[in-house]
Amino acid sequence: MKRIFGLITVLTTISLIGIIVIQYSWLKNVITIKNEQIANKVEMVEFEVVESLVEEKMKFAPNIPLDVLPKGAQDHVLEFFGPQTIAEHFSVKDIQQKIAKAFEANGLKGAKFEFAVLSNANNMGPELASPDYLKYYEEGMKDSVNYLLHVWPLMTLPDEESRPYMPQEKLVLVIYDIQGFVLKSVSWMILFAILFTLIIIAAFYLTIRTILTQKKLSEMKTDFINNMTHELRTPLATISIAVDTLKNEKIIGNREQLLSIGQIIKTENSRMNTQVEQILQAAQLDVNQVLKDMKDLQVHEVLKKIEIKFALQAEEKNATINYELGAQKDGVSGHPVHFINMLSNLVDNALKYCKEEVPPVISVSTYNDKNQIVVVVKDNGLGMSKDTMSKIFDKFYRAHTGDVHNVKGFGLGLNYTKKMVEAHHGTIEVNSSLGVGSTFTVRLPLR
Repeated sequence: MKRIFGLITVLTTISLIGIIVIQYSWLKNVITIKNEQIANKVEMVEFEVVESLVEEKMKFAPNIPLDVLPKGAQDHVLEFFGPQTIAEHFSVKDIQQKIAKAFEANGLKGAKFEFAVLSNANNMGPELASPDYLKYYEEGMKDSVNYLLHVWPLMTLPDEESRPYMPQEKLVLVIYDIQGFVLKSVSWMILFAILFTLIIIAAFYLTIRTILTQKKLSEMKTDFINNMTHELRTPLATISIAVDTLKNEKIIGNREQLLSIGQIIKTENSRMNTQVEQILQAAQLDVNQVLKDMKDLQVHEVLKKIEIKFALQAEEKNATINYELGAQKDGVSGHPVHFINMLSNLVDNALKYCKEEVPPVISVSTYNDKNQIVVVVKDNGLGMSKDTMSKIFDKFYRAHTGDVHNVKGFGLGLNYTKKMVEAHHGTIEVNSSLGVGSTFTVRLPLR
């Protein structure tokens, strides 16, 4: 079973890693393709904008045949009309809107850009430029991954007569934050890839946890069946021996021995009935029924009954049980039977899990904390490891004590106690050190 579980875990882990690697590779390819698509679209947008600006520019060129004018008049005509530049007919805002609309029309809405219009007639700088053009132009010269920097001439092939009025100009476009735009455009793919990967990881985790839980339950049930078989076989064997003894003719004539054997049979029968009853109670426990049958109880009175109940057992084990009932208020609402049982289990466990060569010393104390009464049961017994503490309230779980049968029980007592404490709207905590002892703290709301 362990081998199969290990193999399943390894194969599933390898598959999961493979899926993540393939998804990463696929997303990387998608981003690369998207980069190329955006670069192509940007060129289309720039071509449309340049074509539009050139068409507009050509409209402003005067159609004057200079060759028919007198030689001196040509210079005056050129001076009067002057060169027809983009800056004379468009503002920065006009060109920004034209470029933005072209981007939106080509599915690149939101693309970030800066631009400038340069002319050979002006060596002092751009004729038109967006506010942050120089900043992004300089950065674009250094970074070709996040920036696209293109230069387009703003001219056509005019006839000889119009050439003097058409200075050479060029449009410089800087598209920045390309990677951010690409990631934004494929963000839904990335989100879905991450989501489905997380779902697969969660499913893998839940599967492994479920298998481990089922394995743990299977082991606990096996231990429970073994313990139950042992616990029931012992009184049955004793009864069987006692019955065989009754057939002896010497015993039949001895009244005292008959009564003694009869008492043994009765005691073992009672013990077996108690064990069966404990199992049935755990199986049929109805917390809602407990809540319905609540009555007013005094915790100190319950603890005094427990003191009487365990007096003989404590004497047999040479145990000392100290009761320090310091709570000023001890009135609670509780089930008359289950309330006693849940506290009795704590004292019973303290007596069971004691050291063989050290006399048990158990302390039962109470005190008030705000609107609660706190019951503390402390012992100097075997104690528990952190792993045992985390499982001690699980059904069928029994702490290992070296010999699996040296402490009688089915692993139901503390599970029952926790359920009953919670049914009484309280909490139970355990603090223990291996070889030092354990402390159980029960907090219950006052009536």
